[in-house]
Amino acid sequence: MDIELARTFLAIVSAGSFVRAAERLHVSQTTVSARIRSLEEQLRRSLFIRNKAGATLTPAGENFLRHAPALVQLWERARHQVAVPAGRRAILSIGCENSLWDPLLLRWLLWMRRACPDVALRAQVGSSSTVIGQVVEGIVDIGVVYAPRYRAGLRVEHLTEERLVMVRATRTDPAPDDYVQVEWGQDLALHHAMGQAGRPDSSLVVDLGPLGLGYILEAGGHGYFRLGAVKPHLDAGRLALVPEAPEFLYPAYAIFSEGGNDMGLLEEALEGLRHVAQAARLAEVPAG
Repeated sequence: MDIELARTFLAIVSAGSFVRAAERLHVSQTTVSARIRSLEEQLRRSLFIRNKAGATLTPAGENFLRHAPALVQLWERARHQVAVPAGRRAILSIGCENSLWDPLLLRWLLWMRRACPDVALRAQVGSSSTVIGQVVEGIVDIGVVYAPRYRAGLRVEHLTEERLVMVRATRTDPAPDDYVQVEWGQDLALHHAMGQAGRPDSSLVVDLGPLGLGYILEAGGHGYFRLGAVKPHLDAGRLALVPEAPEFLYPAYAIFSEGGNDMGLLEEALEGLRHVAQAARLAEVPAG
């Protein structure tokens, strides 16, 4: 079976419709429909019921869903083993949510290079849903995300809790009072709605922390950011903590497949993540 058929099937299940799956896969809806039609012909069963709301699984589709992730994971593991560079004992891939790459992913890559110099590494950054999907499909061995989705076959390990603090730019032009709202999750969104954190009528809303931080450093304003990310700017005097603003804890997790890569190698990689996460916590200074 063409492995792309199973990938497309899983994309539709995750996205909830053929249209959204086509957008995620960067192909046309016609291509998605053709792939599913081919898959249904091979299985001799209908897999989806399509309606105005999207696409839902038939009983046969529910049964195939139990096996599709394993098919994709097996293919990816085989592809990784074949692709191991000469002189390396293995290849390990990691996916990281956008806002976590600096410093966590960067520090982990440096740690792995020192601790496991004979392991080839692949690293990529994406949205939480993308990273989780890549772990499910076996494209990456370990994912690091803020809000994991608990799925059958996935293991989730708590790595760290970062502090979200409100900071303001120390420069006074052009608009130091502008509040930049970063979409950090439900807890902070609730405080925004209740007017307890910043301004609920923010004129700028972003879903990527580094983007919002870069904007404030250039244009002025204030907003909530990870303490580890703003610490260098606090030390340099470019940013200052907003007095009496509430703080929030933002946990990060490692996710990996129970049937994934060599568990010994995964444990080495996880030990590295634990090490750099602990080092990042120790490097933080008390806010106040």
